[in-house]
Amino acid sequence: MMLYVTPFNVGIGVVVSGTVNYTVQHTFDDVWATGYSAAAGNWYNHSSLAAQTANADGNYAFPVTAVRLTVNSGSGTATMTLIQAGVAQ
Repeated sequence: MMLYVTPFNVGIGVVVSGTVNYTVQHTFDDVWATGYSAAAGNWYNHSSLAAQTANADGNYAFPVTAVRLTVNSGSGTATMTLIQAGVAQ
């Protein structure tokens, strides 16, 4: 689990193609628990990456257990890239 990597800092970038409305979300749930269902999980919108329609970036400075990209509407695509500091290669 990458939760304990120091620093946790994660950069987020979302690239939009076409027309789309998207939201980046995170959870503190144990997503590795047996029987976990993302659909029934507790998800929170990122403070500056909710209901966006253009390319945007942001970050998580403190630990979360999972991040997801939700497409709210539109016929285009949104592609999210996450890069975490402190991960050895």
